[in-house]
Amino acid sequence: MKMNFSFIPVFMLLGIFSCNDDNSTKPEETVPLGDPVETQQPNTNYKPAFEGQTRIGSVKTTTNLKIDVIATDLVSPWAIVAMPNNNLLVTQKGGSMKIFSETGTMMTEVLGFPAVDAGGQGGMLDVALDPDFATNRMIYWSFSEPFGNGNLTSIAKGKLSADEKSIENPTVIYRAEPSYNGSLHYGSRLAFDDAGNLYATTGERSDLATRPQSQQLDKALGKIVRITKNGQPVSGNPFMGTANANDEIYSYGHRNPQGLAFHPVTKQLWESEFGARGGDEINFIEPGKNYGWPVISYGLEYNGNKIGEGITQKEGMEQPVYYWDPSVSPSGMDFYTGNAIPEWQHNLFVGALSGQHIIRLVIKNNRVAGEERLLADKGERFRDVLASHQNQSLYAVTDSGKIYRISKN
Repeated sequence: MKMNFSFIPVFMLLGIFSCNDDNSTKPEETVPLGDPVETQQPNTNYKPAFEGQTRIGSVKTTTNLKIDVIATDLVSPWAIVAMPNNNLLVTQKGGSMKIFSETGTMMTEVLGFPAVDAGGQGGMLDVALDPDFATNRMIYWSFSEPFGNGNLTSIAKGKLSADEKSIENPTVIYRAEPSYNGSLHYGSRLAFDDAGNLYATTGERSDLATRPQSQQLDKALGKIVRITKNGQPVSGNPFMGTANANDEIYSYGHRNPQGLAFHPVTKQLWESEFGARGGDEINFIEPGKNYGWPVISYGLEYNGNKIGEGITQKEGMEQPVYYWDPSVSPSGMDFYTGNAIPEWQHNLFVGALSGQHIIRLVIKNNRVAGEERLLADKGERFRDVLASHQNQSLYAVTDSGKIYRISKN
């Protein structure tokens, strides 16, 4: 039935339109913001490009939470994902994966992967299940592969055996060339979109010699790439057919992006990225855009010098949605998709390494509207988080080898 609005009072009209506003009834909107969670002095006197780009007001979870350590015997875990049967698949930097039940019982260790270069920040890194895993049992993983005169970020796929103890027919489908003789900044986070395309982050390998490649479209370092399940560029990629540009590149100008997730409602791509001494970022990723590294940054070199010209803005380069100074080292991230904790719905959760907490960010209209620090009293480097489990718990892995589960009490 159509409504004749000419006979409806104004206050009723406001109610009707507000009910159609997806952002109007979110619980976190009614929570007043407290002081920013960051209290330390920044490394720089750089000013944000817009209000709320850093040190947003704080929010606090009001739901009574239950914190459990459900596993303690992992060796350098890097990523955690949920399986269709609710089990947890976790990578270990040394070159294997382990499967746990949702309550933390170790089920099997998965072996048979290609050799990894586990020095420094390298090793077996992220893992993603094929969108059709329930029928084809295919998994995809990123790793630092010994290659050429050094190593590089590679992506491989293989079939998880029926007994879940080995990987069958492991095949490298993509290599982020050129290789480099180093041990830092591999990027390596993976995410599938609803069309079955695979997105992967690559680092710029940290050193001054390789850093400029973030801005070079004929190099795969410092990029987000979009490829098919066979490792080929996706038709319609922003630089496909462009001279002196790699067809697989989706965005560029990245430093060391270690978080990647699609918003569960808008389906838009979000990314977390390490800065140097300050300048960690959350970015809203759009195809073909330049995210500025190493030309613009809100941080300093580790020795305290300016990065490049010491500028934070430049025409043609994207601003981060949010940044931290001092650094928190944002790693793996995920959006909360459950309703067991309503105030968390569609919030972004990010593991913080040097910050030693789990970051909760309230996202509104592609901006950060509030920040909270969870588990800051545990003294743990949180490497990855899983916020989209069917049981509506939040899981996290730590560099110390633990799996945490956070649920409604």
